[in-house]
Amino acid sequence: MSSAKDKPTTVKIGVHMENQPPLLTEFDQTRPLDAIIQSYLANRNMEASSQDYSLQFSGTSEHYVTEKNRHEVRHGTVLNLTHSVSRTCQTILDKLANAGPDEKRALLGRLVRLCLDPAFVEEFISKKGKDYLVQAIERGTIQPEEGLGYALEAFVELMNHGLCSWDSLERQFIESIANSVNHGKTQNPTVLINSLAILESVLMSGTSLHSVVEAQLTLPNLMELVKHNIGNPLIQQNTIALINALLLKSDPPKRRAIAATLGSKQMRNVILENIINATKSTDSSVANVGTEMAHQLYILQTSLINCYEERIQTKASRTINIEAETRERICELVRLAFENDQASILDSTQRSKSIISNSSLKVTNNGKNDYLRLGFTNCKNPTEDFNETPPGIFALDLMTYFARNKTEQYRNVVLENCMRSDREHECPFARTSIEIAKLISEIFKIGEPPSDEGKLFYPMFFHHDHTIEEFFCICVPLLNKTWKEMKATSEDFSKVFSVLRQQLVRALADSDAIQSFTKFEKKTSSLTYSTVMSLWQKERSSREEWENKAQAILELRERIKPTIIDLIKQQRLQYLTEGTRFVKYSNKGQRIKDKFWFCRLSAKFKVLHYGDCDENKFPSIDELTHKLPINDIEQMLVGKECPHMKEGKNKKPTIALAFSLVYDSIKGESLNFVAPNEKDFDYWTDGINALLGREMISSEAKGDLETLLSMEIKLRLLDTEGITIPEVPPKIPEKPSNYDFNVIH
Repeated sequence: MSSAKDKPTTVKIGVHMENQPPLLTEFDQTRPLDAIIQSYLANRNMEASSQDYSLQFSGTSEHYVTEKNRHEVRHGTVLNLTHSVSRTCQTILDKLANAGPDEKRALLGRLVRLCLDPAFVEEFISKKGKDYLVQAIERGTIQPEEGLGYALEAFVELMNHGLCSWDSLERQFIESIANSVNHGKTQNPTVLINSLAILESVLMSGTSLHSVVEAQLTLPNLMELVKHNIGNPLIQQNTIALINALLLKSDPPKRRAIAATLGSKQMRNVILENIINATKSTDSSVANVGTEMAHQLYILQTSLINCYEERIQTKASRTINIEAETRERICELVRLAFENDQASILDSTQRSKSIISNSSLKVTNNGKNDYLRLGFTNCKNPTEDFNETPPGIFALDLMTYFARNKTEQYRNVVLENCMRSDREHECPFARTSIEIAKLISEIFKIGEPPSDEGKLFYPMFFHHDHTIEEFFCICVPLLNKTWKEMKATSEDFSKVFSVLRQQLVRALADSDAIQSFTKFEKKTSSLTYSTVMSLWQKERSSREEWENKAQAILELRERIKPTIIDLIKQQRLQYLTEGTRFVKYSNKGQRIKDKFWFCRLSAKFKVLHYGDCDENKFPSIDELTHKLPINDIEQMLVGKECPHMKEGKNKKPTIALAFSLVYDSIKGESLNFVAPNEKDFDYWTDGINALLGREMISSEAKGDLETLLSMEIKLRLLDTEGITIPEVPPKIPEKPSNYDFNVIH
């Protein structure tokens, strides 16, 4: 690899200036920018000072060339010689003060593009440009027809650079923005989109203005925006993002209230009918809502599910009131299960009456028998069964819901197990329900914050106001069915639950099954014990088939291994040439909503081309304005070592997908990535390692190597079918003492 000192210091470029012919010249990286600009001005016989002019990269972004990014100027780059950052800022601010509607709209449109550039933003803020925008928006001196939407968008882009704190905003400004959202039906779409984005950022930044936003907005108003903007998915997306921010940043009581409102049928139907079902493709049952909307629905789903965490972490003996409630509900479970058993009803009724006055649960022999038949582990004091966290009293919540809402099914499950002659084969309802509750909390990662890259949501969860409870109601009969199929005993408890986990996980991975609880239940029913075992066996066979190899096979593997590695390398490089769209992150590792960039490798594997892009666009190499030659890459960093992951509290899933390509370690310059998923992370890091002449070490590379080696060996051994290959090859005879063989004529 080339070192930094081997990089060319002078590159040949083109310099363009308005109303002037292009100038083919050189750009010396060792000279100060002011001196370079002055020489270009002199070449055009202009007597102006270099302080009044700057260089810009050509393209739509209008990024200025600075000392920080001048390394991006390479052979063939075209630069624009234009007015300096300071002069441009002042010109825009001066013109805005007296411009007419059309000119003002054009100026604000240009300001949006310029605010993508950190150099411009820094100068714009120093000239009080941010204060001008805030006051103009707050006082209403920029009307929608004059470009208010552009003004708001420029403000959002300006704040995204992190040079100003959201805490610096005033209450009146936030109220004016919230007012735009509350009158969303009559607002210009651009105004509404950016107003929603501003309020979301205020909430997510954790400022003292949270209460102002919360007081100004109502969920019905926000849902009306979703309902009336089917044709504008960006408004819907930003609205859901704002609702998510309200959920994530509210205190627990307020969060529960918001979740309860969102769980109502009216609210759920708005999301179902106007987002999920409205975007279903005709040839698939999977909703095609777009990457960012899928991410927002995933966050919404996760936030709502996480409302169960408090119950999961609550023990039955936490307080006297909770313990009393637990006992009363246990008695209700007994009553609903054995209501035809008069002795049990009488006994449970008496116990219910004594709950309030007694601090301990005193039961008769009949009571102990009821708890035993229900499957409790501690029949003297069954409340003790709910003191393990997880799942805590969350398990009792689920059991009570099942008993109250699926009473016949509940009774059948309990009585079927009670009536078995062989007690060893009973499937204890209470014990298994507690374990199911724990399994549910693990599968849905209840209590864990949403991942920055997550986008898997379950449409069926928007069909019901008690989603986890309904999921539990599917799990209980499924477990009992599987228990019978396995002819399980109490000793097989963990084995049965390993099968149940597989049934649920495989059904959740089916895009059609997760559309409704009915389809999900049907899918789980089809995944019988024998079906799961068959799938397991096939997967295990493919993994273990070549683990214990004969020596000859091992030697063959080593001989063909380099060829397979080269094949994987070519596949990875081809993948890089096709390119990948990445979500934008700030230098502090914070996800920038709805901002994407694209990177792809050139066809000759020499240069990485990258640049900003829209969510649904796959730009060609010619559309990507920035370049990074592979020879300039000094090293690749991953995870916590990445520059953009060192600051702030980054989430583990995000850190695990981060990697950086360092091309100037002295200046600390690097190209920073956060992969969309683990596969993209593995493919990209493999590809970069291959380009740098290093070993591909990802789990995907290892898996591909094993798969391709196994396939290649199977193909080569087709002619040996039916022939036993010994584990150890036959011993080679010792050399004879001489080679005088008797020849028969």
